Amino acid sequence: MSLVELIGQADERGLAASGLACLDRCIPLLGGDDEVLRPLWAGLADDAGAAEWGERLEQVRGKLGGEFGAGDFSGSGSGSGEDEAVLLARRMLAAAPVERSPAGVRVWADTCSVAALRIHRLLDPLKDAGDSVDARREGRTEGMSPLVAAELRRQITVLELLAGHGPAGLRPALEVSTEGRRVLRAVVSRRSRRRG
Repeated sequence: MSLVELIGQADERGLAASGLACLDRCIPLLGGDDEVLRPLWAGLADDAGAAEWGERLEQVRGKLGGEFGAGDFSGSGSGSGEDEAVLLARRMLAAAPVERSPAGVRVWADTCSVAALRIHRLLDPLKDAGDSVDARREGRTEGMSPLVAAELRRQITVLELLAGHGPAGLRPALEVSTEGRRVLRAVVSRRSRRRG
């Protein structure tokens, strides 16, 4: 099943976990520590957490600083690849819905999926042969660069874990996201060393 189909079938918890996992993997671009999103992850475990989602989200935004105006996810900025990646990560956080409603998290999960794949494409030292990340999300994976392929696999795995295990899928989903965050942190660190 393609990523687009999985997002289309996911429930509210799966969608929120999908968006949060994409953001979590991109936290190194925002200067956040590994624990900054933990309160949001914890709130996904039970229905009571939905009521506290907005407050926890605002706390996360406060810790990460910066202006969080939602905007265009096209990734067509004129800066360097890393500057553009940071902008996309900021927009992922900006777009997070304050109310964890099914409609709100569906839009967020979809936009985070696209943004995270674009970020990995921008930062991958090897060129992705595809025209767009939309084709990747629909299952056309020929010529994918390694970093993009790994991010696509992680997005699919998170959605499958939540679909198959419900709340019990949150812990392994977080582990998948943690692994992806380490990979992206290493990529960002290598790029910094090459520049400096």
